[in-house]
Amino acid sequence: MEVKGLDFEAPIIELENKIKELEDFSSKDGVDFAAEIAKLESKVHLLKKDIYAKLSSWQKVQVARHPQRPYFTDYVDLIFENFTELHGDRQFADDKSIIAGIAKLNGEDVVLIGQQKGRETKENIERNFGMPRPEGYRKALRFMKFAEKFKKTIITFIDTPGAYPGLEAEERGQGEAIARNLRDMSSLKVPIIVVIVGEGGSGGALGIGIGNRILMMENSIYSVISPEGCASILWRDATKAEDAAEAMKITAPYLKKFNVIDEIVPEPVGGAHRDHVTTAKNLKKVLLQHLLEIKKLSPSKLVEKRHEKFRKMGPVMEA
Repeated sequence: MEVKGLDFEAPIIELENKIKELEDFSSKDGVDFAAEIAKLESKVHLLKKDIYAKLSSWQKVQVARHPQRPYFTDYVDLIFENFTELHGDRQFADDKSIIAGIAKLNGEDVVLIGQQKGRETKENIERNFGMPRPEGYRKALRFMKFAEKFKKTIITFIDTPGAYPGLEAEERGQGEAIARNLRDMSSLKVPIIVVIVGEGGSGGALGIGIGNRILMMENSIYSVISPEGCASILWRDATKAEDAAEAMKITAPYLKKFNVIDEIVPEPVGGAHRDHVTTAKNLKKVLLQHLLEIKKLSPSKLVEKRHEKFRKMGPVMEA
């Protein structure tokens, strides 16, 4: 897969192009450039490591939005077995920006719910650019209730710029659908693990984001509003999104420090978009670890701990 480079990745892309040229020469002309290619590959690795160790908050926003990052369906294929998709909210429609289904994780049945973006224009339109409508949240809740009935662990994958803000979504009860999910998820008597894999935008993310454990990929973001939206409100200038991203503290290290998330899942050097397989292996390892821990809790303890977790967020300090 040819990786599309971000602005700050230009030096990496330049070296990778040189490697490709040498490989092409080797295959066509039979000249052995193995030593030169090995040196360049070593330089690329060190360059990725250096650049990605110093990413600004805005650069992490760009990485989180990268169209070649692994999406929900990629994680399903790489981590889980026997996935069977389930459809519809039994009220209005089947929202394709949220996918739900049953799968196995190391032989154990789990219910998966994930927000899905598209890579090409046609797929993005079908998936509504990863922005769920009310029927998407109602579908998600329908299968959460299914998981509770049959005592199955719920794993949700967050990757959305936010819930769809269109008129028809509001007419069908967007706010009510999200609010109902927040209320009902908080009291489900089964383990819930939430994974933020790309963008975690506002109530659109929270609508499937109330869990016993919240994991966050290293280069993902989680925020109440996009940096562009924040800049438009605070400075009436969307071009100040870079400043807003830094001020909002929306990256994984900040959110771990504030106890909003429980663990940061490491990505391969150069970002998840460069190596889906290693990214999925890292996530699977962390998922299994947390699943083993929370499965030991009784249903009442799961609910109690979930309530306690969210009540501790954002304590008010009076001067």
